[in-house]
This record gives sequence, structure tokens and C-alpha cells, in this order.
Amino acid sequence: SHIQGTETVASMVVWEDGAMKKSDYRKFQVKTVSGVDDFASMHEVVTRRYKRLLAQEGKDARKPFPSLILVDGGLGQLHAAADALAGLGIQTQPLASIAKREEIIYVHGQESDPIVLDRRSPVLHLSPMVRDESHRFAITYHRKRREIRDRASELDAIPGVGPRTRQRLLEHFGSIRGIR
Repeated sequence: SHIQGTETVASMVVWEDGAMKKSDYRKFQVKTVSGVDDFASMHEVVTRRYKRLLAQEGKDARKPFPSLILVDGGLGQLHAAADALAGLGIQTQPLASIAKREEIIYVHGQESDPIVLDRRSPVLHLSPMVRDESHRFAITYHRKRREIRDRASELDAIPGVGPRTRQRLLEHFGSIRGIR
């Protein structure tokens, strides 16, 4: 979630045993990507998540890898996630993506044969539900980040710059660094 590349965040939700498992949700602030680059953001977040999981693997055997990673997006997001996993040496992790408008599922390694779900399929109700929960979680975190950013700003010290001008400057330039 982002607005014109500012305060870019990502989320991870977990669906286990037929229900959302909120205790395992994670949120990420994208740190190395500037501007709008969903593929690079996906790569960063997947790398950070699974690097951390690999580091915990030796310490805590109770944290297994998921049965399936379902990525929000199409082939570009799927390949960005797959590249991130491959960069960590993870080759056998099941990975798929769901394209929003078409509700098409792409399975990594079988991209030429996407799964087009029947309108009556229970999977058609499940996968958008998980994706929408991830959107909700990411948007909530993004709003919180923007609220924190907008609460106090170096721009407040400039005479004649009020809340409206500050907001417009931040939306246009993306950050205090961009304004500088």
C-alpha cells in the first residue's frame, strides 16, 4: 500500500485451519525502494520475511514454512517473490499469485497454465477473502504511518506553511527528503 510511492508498506496475513490467524500477521515498512515499484517492494518484503524465518529455523523448529505462499498480483509479483526466495536458496516452496480483476491464480513453475476459477468454486471465495484481508491490514498500517508522518514535520517550522500546504508538499515530493 502506498500513495504515489510514499510510506510504502506491505502486509502478510495467515490463513490456517479454516480461519485467519491474526497472531501471525506481519506488517512491513518498505525501506530500500523509492517511488512506485511494486516488484522491487515485493522482492524486498519476501526476502526480509524468509531471511528471518530461515534464521529462526535453527532456533525454533515450531515455525515451519507455510504450505503455500499466495502473493497478491499477477506474473510480475509472482516472479519477484520467486526471485527473492531463490536468492535465499529456497527452491521448493509452493508459491502462487492471484490476479485481482480476473481472479486468475498463477502457480510458480506452471505460469503458462493459469487456473481460472469457476464462479461456483469455493476457492474463488477463499482466495479473494485472504487477499482482501491482506489489503485491509496493509491499508490500516499505511494510514497509521501517514498519520504519524503528518503529525509532526520539519515543515511546521516554516512560516506560512500550514497543514494543507504541508500535505500538498508531501504528496507532491513524497517525503521531507524529497522536498529538500
